[in-house]
Amino acid sequence: MIWRRSKQLSILPNRFYVQSLGLLSSSSHSYNSKLCKPITLNPQFVHSTLSNCASDLLSLSFFLWCARQPNYFHDRSSFNFMINVLTRLVNKFKNLNSILEELQSVGCVVKAQTFLILLRIFWHGGMHNWVFDVYQEMVCYGYVPNSFARNVVMDVLFKTGNVDVALEVLRENPSPNFLSFNIAICNLCKLFDLGNVRYVFRMMLRAEYYPNPETFSMVLDCFCKKGRLVEVFQVLGMMITLGIRTSVRDWSIIIDGFCRTGKLDKAVLFLDKMIESGASPNVVTYTSLVKGLMESHLVDHAFAILNTMEREGCSPDLVLCNVLIDCFSKNGRFYHALFVFNSLSSQGLIPDSYTFCSILVAICSSRKFGLLPKMIGRLIDEADLVVCNSLLSYLCKAGFHSCALKFYDDMLDRGFLPDRYTYAAVLCGLCGTGRINEAINVYQGIVLINSGLDAHVHTIILDRLIKEGRFNRAITLFKKAVAERYPLDVVSYTIAIQGLLKCGQVEEAFDLYGHMKKVGVAPNAYLCNVMLSGLCTGKDVEMVLEVLQEMYHGEMELNLNTVFKIMDFIMKSHDSQPVLSLLIKMSNLGLAPARSKHSLFFDGIATGVEIQNQQHLLPNDFQEGVQLLDASRMDNLSEVAASVG
Repeated sequence: MIWRRSKQLSILPNRFYVQSLGLLSSSSHSYNSKLCKPITLNPQFVHSTLSNCASDLLSLSFFLWCARQPNYFHDRSSFNFMINVLTRLVNKFKNLNSILEELQSVGCVVKAQTFLILLRIFWHGGMHNWVFDVYQEMVCYGYVPNSFARNVVMDVLFKTGNVDVALEVLRENPSPNFLSFNIAICNLCKLFDLGNVRYVFRMMLRAEYYPNPETFSMVLDCFCKKGRLVEVFQVLGMMITLGIRTSVRDWSIIIDGFCRTGKLDKAVLFLDKMIESGASPNVVTYTSLVKGLMESHLVDHAFAILNTMEREGCSPDLVLCNVLIDCFSKNGRFYHALFVFNSLSSQGLIPDSYTFCSILVAICSSRKFGLLPKMIGRLIDEADLVVCNSLLSYLCKAGFHSCALKFYDDMLDRGFLPDRYTYAAVLCGLCGTGRINEAINVYQGIVLINSGLDAHVHTIILDRLIKEGRFNRAITLFKKAVAERYPLDVVSYTIAIQGLLKCGQVEEAFDLYGHMKKVGVAPNAYLCNVMLSGLCTGKDVEMVLEVLQEMYHGEMELNLNTVFKIMDFIMKSHDSQPVLSLLIKMSNLGLAPARSKHSLFFDGIATGVEIQNQQHLLPNDFQEGVQLLDASRMDNLSEVAASVG
């Protein structure tokens, strides 16, 4: 229940208020000054008056006045109009209290209904923060929010990610209605919050409210997409108990759930039951089955379903065609994928971004790169930026660098705004055609106007320059990127460190490795292996030991090539005992390939390291070999090897 405090607000008489809006100029709208009855309203008249109001404040005031008239309800278009009005008002007055004061100054009474209407407009317009402001202001004015107000606030709380608070609002609602529970369940299903879906569902049943068919479908879909088939059957049983007929959509959702969990036999069984119940499968039903069968490599069964679908007179839609193109590509049936793509026009279907991206994958996977340039004519008129970027990338990978650059020019001519993927493809194209200096100029121009570019763009130019042997230029660009604090990731640093190591600048590479960690970029196993491989060409044991210790504590695996280089480093270095000890520990933990264990043992002998004193660190299968070595004191390593082998 909504009650209003006893404070009386001074307002203008209704007749003068109506006259100020110009409502008495038409003879078709009567006004009884004696009884103060409202005029007769219709949507066309209201829309016209709202549009012709002298100010947004008068427009809002008139909108609120109309809402108080008996037997008149604002339609959706009126609320859409008021969203723009309120947007301008909040930008002008900055807070709700100022707007309410301005409304009172033009003779509008601030009632409980005023807050409810404002609440609905802000809710309808997605202006979430203002919904909370209206709700709080309503309480400050002394009004007790009703179920509608609580439902609106709860819905906004769900949409802003405040699930726990929203559920608290539901629990504290003294008189929840059907919409209260329905709003909660719908939002929780969208969030796939299965635990709370069950919780609210039980609350709803205890309050003796029952979900409608649409809500049941949403709950079924939520559980099916998460593979919770036990709950699906429970919901289905409740629907049957309540006498709710299973719709085609419900059948399709359940069949899709079986396909997602790989239970294709049950999916086909449910298709038969669906037909027996008198429901006709639609293209959505068949799409789920075909996708499931294709992904399980049961292509012949999928063809059988498609034939059944054709016999039933069910025409494929674009979604099914996209699924077929994608699945055919993944199954290596590139000819079938191209056939489906080429047949779209004859079926009256227009390809979308997903279609083009899928067919590009099919073309490149089949290595029919000659088809890529032919695709440009079909793409440029219909594709969006995502598809254009995909084509640019594939053209570069296929070696059509000149074609990629021409396509990029066409994109700009047609008004596309390039993003980081576009820039990366263009840089690849320029470098691929040998236009290195031009690529550098383009890169510098890009970062000049886009300092916050993704790290991938910086990595592309570095990688290309290093592959072309332009090490010094690459390092210069990277140092500038570091100095300018451009966003760089571990891949960017790896490329730069590899360039320094190839130039023989080992200490500079180690310094850059340390700087990377200082700025918060954590090294990965690949970079650590690169570092060790490069550091082992020098003589600094401390550097090698530091990187090796980081791999040990981070449980990062060594590759076989790195192990061999470390062993070579140990044989050539003095005081390498700590490195070998740590290497043996990593081998015991499984952080080095099994093939490297023999190398650790024999190379340890060759270096003269006192390996006998570290028997507890060696793999078990080598301890016997150490004992044999200690007993025999053989100088011939080949004989030792034979005895261990």
